[in-house]
Amino acid sequence: MKNRLIALLSAGLLAACTVNGRPPSDPTQNAPTQPERASGFSAKAGWNGKRFAVAAANPLATAAGFEVLQAGGSAVDAAIAVQMVLALVEPQSSGIGGGAFLLHFNGKQVEAFDGRETAPAAATEKLFIGADGKPLSFAQAVVGGRAVGTPGTVPMLEMAHRQYGRLPWARLIQPAITLAQQGFAVSQRLHTLLAAEQRLKQDPVAAAYFYDPAGQPWPVGHVLKNPELAEILQRVAREGSRALNTGDIAQATVSKVQGHASNPGGLSLADLAGYQPKLRMPLCHDYSVRERDYRLCGMPPPSSGALAVGQILGLLSHTHAGNMSLNKGLPGADWLHLYTEASRLAFADRARYVADPDFVPPPAGSWMSLLNPTYLTERARLIGPRAMDQDTVRAGEPGNLQSRLAPMPAQPEYGTSHISVIDARGNAVAMTTTIEDAFGARQMVNRGQGLAGGFLLNNELTDFSFVPRDASGAPIANRVQPGKRPRSSMSPTLVFDKTTGRLVMSTGSPGGAFIIHFTAKTLYGVLNWGMTPQQAIDLPNFGVLDGTPLLLEEQRFAPATAEALKARGHRVRELPLTSGLQAIQQTAQGLSGGADPRREGVVMGE
Repeated sequence: MKNRLIALLSAGLLAACTVNGRPPSDPTQNAPTQPERASGFSAKAGWNGKRFAVAAANPLATAAGFEVLQAGGSAVDAAIAVQMVLALVEPQSSGIGGGAFLLHFNGKQVEAFDGRETAPAAATEKLFIGADGKPLSFAQAVVGGRAVGTPGTVPMLEMAHRQYGRLPWARLIQPAITLAQQGFAVSQRLHTLLAAEQRLKQDPVAAAYFYDPAGQPWPVGHVLKNPELAEILQRVAREGSRALNTGDIAQATVSKVQGHASNPGGLSLADLAGYQPKLRMPLCHDYSVRERDYRLCGMPPPSSGALAVGQILGLLSHTHAGNMSLNKGLPGADWLHLYTEASRLAFADRARYVADPDFVPPPAGSWMSLLNPTYLTERARLIGPRAMDQDTVRAGEPGNLQSRLAPMPAQPEYGTSHISVIDARGNAVAMTTTIEDAFGARQMVNRGQGLAGGFLLNNELTDFSFVPRDASGAPIANRVQPGKRPRSSMSPTLVFDKTTGRLVMSTGSPGGAFIIHFTAKTLYGVLNWGMTPQQAIDLPNFGVLDGTPLLLEEQRFAPATAEALKARGHRVRELPLTSGLQAIQQTAQGLSGGADPRREGVVMGE
């Protein structure tokens, strides 16, 4: 492992990215809120192999997963090793202070492991309402302890390992421990995000770790060590999640949250000790493309991802989209129009209905009511030749339901990372993992023993609705409640051939609410347009959120495409849309993998 990691470092796999030789441009100040800042576009050739594969957002993390698979580890084992390294080398996106959703296929069935963070017992539905009675701004809410939810990633991985681990737990943590002790080279992406970040410096522990004495981000290639995280991970290796949720590490976490000078939170030792991951039934639905039937499986609520992706694809199936091919290798204006209209309908349902199922019942008694073919047929009739007035798009009423829930107002969603694995036994993982905003709550936990570094805490509670009720007093499904898991857009997806039951693909992406669009694009590219995973990932990004214009990835579409969409009544903006897609497809010839050219990820395997 050590030699391979050093080889990757010296090979420069974390080199700077550019777009056609130019640095990436920034969104304008009044642009719709985006996930993590762009750090460039670097073309990737894709990957092909026979036995196993792992795809992750950083080469060092992928290498850790590869070594585990090579040693006979399971897909779950590899995902654990990858996640622990990501906590070190990609701290802006995920880590042991956050949460995750993991889909697992054991060769016979799919299981959904829910490691989503929970609201502390002290939280109320007015958590994000200020003293003036108005909702806080995102910037006011995110920095400090207020938005920190009870972390769930490590307890969830521990649960999955108990069922499907083949190698010892401690062995899976060791690659991250070694890297934390010996150091890793700061990548271009980490440097770019640190250079743009201002609020992280407000935390003295984080400032001392991520920046030099002059307050500048460590340069690309600087070897950054995290001895505090190394010691914490050694404890996790010996004790499991108990090391984080009890004792001095738990006390340091609670002190950090409750002791913030201007924005304290309510996370307690009891919240940490009482956290429980959940094993849920996956949300699976059929999807037909010409003569072939697929079965798409994703996370059920509190994730909205599988529902929204399923609705978008299902609605498109009731339009002429299936008869439209790519135009010079790109989606054309006619197809993009249909996709956008389907998305607006799906996001309207998402805003009204989706929340933690332990607190909010599904419409018409089943989440599958939102994917019912009859319901989608009726909703698809709303798609016409011109753009809908986005201010008048309403949620549907599946099963003649008369819902008393109010739609959640639009608000930002942010970061995340994705891992896809297929092991030598044909078992698979699709896991999306997060601390929400880039660098989370900007709070780094350190036990105060004189060691540099630590781990960052999530700001996941900002995924709840800041406003608990509408003007009439009707409740919003995704309002804050004690012990509740906030709604997510994470969309880890496993695809199967419905006829044979054979695994076809593992995929997913980071990207806030745009995760839904990034994942849907990749699925459509592979399943409908017959692309390889890399080709589908490479397609330009696009999509809408609640109340936003149609966003197109800048410099990727011809001007005529935007003009044609405007002629149909769409408001169009071009911005960097920084996905971080990973995908591994299983074909008759073997395995085919792809990693997003917009980030640092790679695929490795045999």
